[in-house]
Amino acid sequence: MNRDGIRVRWDGGLKFSADRADHETRIDGDEATAPSPVALMVESVAACAAIDVVFILQKGRQELTGLSVRARARRAEAPPRYVKGLQFDFHVSGKVDEARARRAVMLSFERYCSVYHSLRQDIELEWNLTLNGEPADEGD
Repeated sequence: MNRDGIRVRWDGGLKFSADRADHETRIDGDEATAPSPVALMVESVAACAAIDVVFILQKGRQELTGLSVRARARRAEAPPRYVKGLQFDFHVSGKVDEARARRAVMLSFERYCSVYHSLRQDIELEWNLTLNGEPADEGD
């Protein structure tokens, strides 16, 4: 994020535009035309962790050919309906060692993902790993 920060502009209804540098993000509280603020937060955690995993695996000389993350959030029933839990399913493809892939995901959440570490500390976190289309074994 640049030093000028982010500017959020109301576009009517529950729709907003967020501008920073040369980028614009659409936001819709009803999720009819764009993601909601909570959806964007969950997307941000998933993207942050995915970036870490790619970086760690590439640095470890793993032959990564694909990575996707499916993210789900569990929210409190009553306002403020904060996020109580997050679940991420990492799908990794390529000539990647399972232990290294598992460690990369774990390191992201334990040490590197700044977005995750900016959230409430009482969020329950779950993640799963699929390597080349096959569910990876449970870790220690």
